Amino acid sequence: MKNWKYEAYRSIWSVLDLLFPPHCGGCNTSGSRWCGDCQKKVDILAGIVCDVCGLPQDKVGICSTCLADRPHFRSLRAWAVFSGPIQSALHKLKYRRDMSMGDALAAQMAHFVRILNWPVDLVVPIPLGKRRLRERGYNQVAMVAFPLSMALGYRYAPDALLRNRETNTQVGLSKEERRRNVHDAFRAGTGVKNRTVLIMDDVSTTGSTLSSGAQALYAAGAKDVYALTVARALPHHDLRHV
Repeated sequence: MKNWKYEAYRSIWSVLDLLFPPHCGGCNTSGSRWCGDCQKKVDILAGIVCDVCGLPQDKVGICSTCLADRPHFRSLRAWAVFSGPIQSALHKLKYRRDMSMGDALAAQMAHFVRILNWPVDLVVPIPLGKRRLRERGYNQVAMVAFPLSMALGYRYAPDALLRNRETNTQVGLSKEERRRNVHDAFRAGTGVKNRTVLIMDDVSTTGSTLSSGAQALYAAGAKDVYALTVARALPHHDLRHV
């Protein structure tokens, strides 16, 4: 059965591409929002990862860090490593107002999320603070989460998680500083009780933001909370820049 709602959404972007010829978010070549070469260069985060935090490891199971200090979400997965064309595409989406990258990335992510086979009821993007939303004009996470939810047939619920307060940017902070920065930063909206929620962000580094959001959802009665990001900054990446 065809997903007419999703196909219509993608058709709108296709028409806009004809009217305003795009440049690839990964390499900036003209003619495509997300060219074939950049799609092939995506470093998919595959192989053995921790059952909880999703970081690569040598053996199946839960890593020592999560055993000692488990995040609040049930499981976190990222589609790709935060490097190369993915890093460029997310920068374009977040800082250069190219909202079309959200649809392009969601289309390529859909298969990865399907094979996770999570029993999701709701897709919820990490919300921006009011100040940042005014500055940017849109939530870059929502630009991926919305089409991805349509592609997978999940309900999109952007108001199921809200900000309690403004927070500082996580860039440049240590793991502990990131945790303190987002502590109690969120509260749940309505409609999450007894639901399995997929909470989304663009990039995960330590998982602190997603863990804080998951904690708020559980406090409101969510049945389960899974976490997903477009990309993952791995431990060898410099926390000052991600």
